[in-house]
Amino acid sequence: MATKNLAAWACHLNSRTLPSTVKHAAVRSLYNYLGCAIGGSQHPAVEKAYTTFEPFFGPASSTIYGHGGTKRTDAQHASLLNGIASHVHDYDDTHLATIIHPTGPVASALLAYAEYRGGVSGEDLLCALVAGIEASCKVGLAVWPSHYDIGWHITSSTGSIGAAVGVGKLLKLDEEQMAHAIGLAAVQVIGLREMFGSDTKSFHPGRAAQSGLMAALMAEKGYTSSLQALEAKRGWANVVAGGGTPKLDHYIAELGEKWEIEANAFKPFPCGIVCHPAIDGCIQLHHEMQQKGLALDDIQEVEVRVHPLVIELTSKRKPKDGLEDSSVMSIRDRVGATSNEDVRADEAHLQIYFADGQTLAKHVKHAVGSLEKPMTDGQLMEKFLDQTTLVLGKAKAVAASDIAWAVADRSDVAAMLRDL
Repeated sequence: MATKNLAAWACHLNSRTLPSTVKHAAVRSLYNYLGCAIGGSQHPAVEKAYTTFEPFFGPASSTIYGHGGTKRTDAQHASLLNGIASHVHDYDDTHLATIIHPTGPVASALLAYAEYRGGVSGEDLLCALVAGIEASCKVGLAVWPSHYDIGWHITSSTGSIGAAVGVGKLLKLDEEQMAHAIGLAAVQVIGLREMFGSDTKSFHPGRAAQSGLMAALMAEKGYTSSLQALEAKRGWANVVAGGGTPKLDHYIAELGEKWEIEANAFKPFPCGIVCHPAIDGCIQLHHEMQQKGLALDDIQEVEVRVHPLVIELTSKRKPKDGLEDSSVMSIRDRVGATSNEDVRADEAHLQIYFADGQTLAKHVKHAVGSLEKPMTDGQLMEKFLDQTTLVLGKAKAVAASDIAWAVADRSDVAAMLRDL
């Protein structure tokens, strides 16, 4: 019944009865997404994808962000390209319980379709965004952690389902159509962790957005799938759970009671969020060094103890590109990192040993950007402007920020999106 129950919940979700905290979380999630999509729009991975698909573009209905409205394409390709851009700098949001980046796939599909259709209010858009994010995170929780451990990139393997639910909400699908949309999305599983560090990682959420959009549109026209697509013996959860025992009924039953969007966190640093505690601690220790008149050259050794996933994501002793800078390489060779299962994902222990015998230590209990120390609206705005000013220039970046904050008040979001 999980597929039908998810479909029924999404169909009956009402924007007027959403808690105010959920609405604000949705505004923050969409605002952060737009900053990341604009900020990533000039990345070579996005440009390569654009060049590849440009000969196949359809009618120009939807904006490709980061070009001041000068680049437009069909909704399918816009959802793909904006989804890639939103993730390419690894600066997007994170649902900490599953490390899903939920907004990218859902918002990329929703906004592309909303602009194509026209007449979609900000209120309806945010309700659809909540529906999609809740769907992604609940099915993700149901197969976590075995699904991720076996090698799936959980952002995209759940993102197509969330995108289908979100677009299906805008399409006003009935419960059976929504269930078929979920099934159509569930068969379009994408995302392998092996691709981390390559262009293909950011392709994952873009493709999930495109797949979810396709699934909802096909269901609207009567295309069928299994009505037990999520829970069946050979359905999505059992196939992708990696030997674990899915808990679909448990988490689907929580819909509307425990809101996962309120557990969505935002990154102050553009990298995997489990790396943030160590970065946060290093910044704090750097300030202490400055106060004591200590320099990088004075450091003899740095010890860092972190969550095991940090080592898994960053265990490249000799990375390429910008990290080949001589000063970075010098300090890197003096850093030793170990992992411990007892260290939480938002925690880190750091110790610096100096040549003169001094030591400095820092225990980061909760990194900035965690649920215990969330980024404020002001910090989110600073992050948005830092990214978008590099692409749009200061004046247009400020205008884009104002537009993105005001989405809930729009009678038609299409007009807003054309300026981004």
